[in-house]
Amino acid sequence: MAQNTLTYREHAAKARSDANEAVLDNVRERCLRAEAAWLDMAVRQERVDAARAVREAPKAIPLVPQD
Repeated sequence: MAQNTLTYREHAAKARSDANEAVLDNVRERCLRAEAAWLDMAVRQERVDAARAVREAPKAIPLVPQD
């Protein structure tokens, strides 16, 4: 799901750009809130991806000689 994370971060960057270009305070604040929401979604997705990778990783089998 790395694609989702990239998409979320792209949306956050766009919201930041929109905030920088905004003339009205309420529009700037709305864009900054949107940026924070997109970044939060990206961080959550990264945590989910990391947890999934750990969960789905092959379990190590100890190499013990059997007599």
